[in-house]
Amino acid sequence: MLLTPVGFILFGVFTGGFVALAMLTDRWLSLPWPLPGGPSWFIAVLFLIVGIGVMAWSARHFLKVKGTPVPFNPPPELVTTGPYRFSRNPMLTGVFILLFGIGFAVQSLSLVVLFTPLYILANVSELKAIEEPELVKRLGEDYIAYRWRTPMFIPGMRTRK
Repeated sequence: MLLTPVGFILFGVFTGGFVALAMLTDRWLSLPWPLPGGPSWFIAVLFLIVGIGVMAWSARHFLKVKGTPVPFNPPPELVTTGPYRFSRNPMLTGVFILLFGIGFAVQSLSLVVLFTPLYILANVSELKAIEEPELVKRLGEDYIAYRWRTPMFIPGMRTRK
């Protein structure tokens, strides 16, 4: 439980680093923003609301079973309620949507087309290499069956064998 704040801080620094690097890249390369302010803000607000909503809904279901989304203090049991019925990682899906929203809000072309996709790739790599093998060890056949029937991020996407 003591490492939970450290996990939140590390995740925040990692995520914030991608946003900061994207904004520096936009300035360094003088990348223009392709949309006018009105549509850009509409998309930003929509993505921010959806991203924060999905993250909050996900966190609520982790907290119900006395766990946190931080790998140092995971839930003691497999969570398959709420958004976890549709996706194995809805909290991260919310973060990805949030990052796209931030990109539209700050009008960062590199955040929308380069850094958020790289962030997604980094997270997928970490999940596949570290978190999912640990979940298989900790939760066993229940997690293997859940992983088989539930897509990693996008509801409705079939999992691959």
